[in-house]
Amino acid sequence: MALALYGHPFSSYTQKVLIALYENGTPFEFRCIGPDTPQHSAEWLRRWPLRKFPLLVDGERNITETSIIIEYLQLAHPGPVQLLPAAPMDALDVRFLDRFFDLHVMNAAQHAVDGALTGDQVKRQEGLALSKEKLERAYAWLEGQLSGRTWAAGAEFTLADCASAPSLFYADWTHRISDAFPALSAYRARLLARPSFARAVNEARPFRPNFPLGAPDRD
Repeated sequence: MALALYGHPFSSYTQKVLIALYENGTPFEFRCIGPDTPQHSAEWLRRWPLRKFPLLVDGERNITETSIIIEYLQLAHPGPVQLLPAAPMDALDVRFLDRFFDLHVMNAAQHAVDGALTGDQVKRQEGLALSKEKLERAYAWLEGQLSGRTWAAGAEFTLADCASAPSLFYADWTHRISDAFPALSAYRARLLARPSFARAVNEARPFRPNFPLGAPDRD
């Protein structure tokens, strides 16, 4: 049975796993969750009633949480691109950066998105303010971290970059990365040019009108 991934193309966390699959050319079936595919939604909820996606299905095995999914793929379906280094200390550095992008970039941007989704202007502004505060701190730390590096953890594309690509993509839509962070801006541009992420971005393009803060006319 082929791998099946349940998710949505516009979801940042779905994109994180898609990047890993595309990097290694791993065969899989994408099962989009939405109003036009109720059968996928029903099967997804049967397998994972916590209502979070993406969900990877490998036979009768259900794998959830994006970082775990990507590590599982490396163990069970390895490809030419090793997204987690073999050396334990190097792998620890990659795992830390993966958590940083999920917790301090993507989650920070989510405050603004959640505020906008309420339809309440006060909550929208409060969410934007909180996102701006948290993202500015994250951007400043990343500017120093990325100086002299091609990818998040160094010379090789890793799990950390799978996490950073959608995180920085939507974070910049939420609170623009300013000229004060040239290394971070250049890194985001390299991510957008990476074929695996460029493919994920293009597949999500039809859903841009759904971005609750208003998608900018770029990227």
